[in-house]
Amino acid sequence: MRQIHTIEPVFDKNSRILILGSFPSVKSRETRFFYGHPQNRFWKTLAAVTGGECPVTVGEKKKFLLDNRIAVWDVIKSCDIEGSSDSSIKNVIANDFDGIFKTADIRAVYANGTASYNLYRKYCEKKTGREIVKLPSTSPANAGYSLERLIACWSVIKGELI
Repeated sequence: MRQIHTIEPVFDKNSRILILGSFPSVKSRETRFFYGHPQNRFWKTLAAVTGGECPVTVGEKKKFLLDNRIAVWDVIKSCDIEGSSDSSIKNVIANDFDGIFKTADIRAVYANGTASYNLYRKYCEKKTGREIVKLPSTSPANAGYSLERLIACWSVIKGELI
């Protein structure tokens, strides 16, 4: 079914890194914010990496991201997708990242998983001229990674946030 991304990116002039997902899950579309599924480990991972408290509400999550100089969005503006399955994504129209790159001093772009990495490389990298670094997905579907292993891998972002 055709879906249109309706969640605005989170960033400001102080953002230093951009973390990209592929497309919001069904749960994220319902909560109208990124990584809304309670089993997704995105917020726990970032809280551990930054040494902060894990945000709960949408307001807390936005503040957490901006306070830590983290921008978040997704690669896809619209696509055909079945449920939340990245493997079902077809007919992609990518988001335009010019606004983020013109506003913020983004030093690095990170992909939350293989799907966002591959989609960015296919649809966006040439246009943005910016490479992307693949991090393991925080999705509950990525059961091969414990929270501790995710935190260890995601710690690479700390150097860009200073």
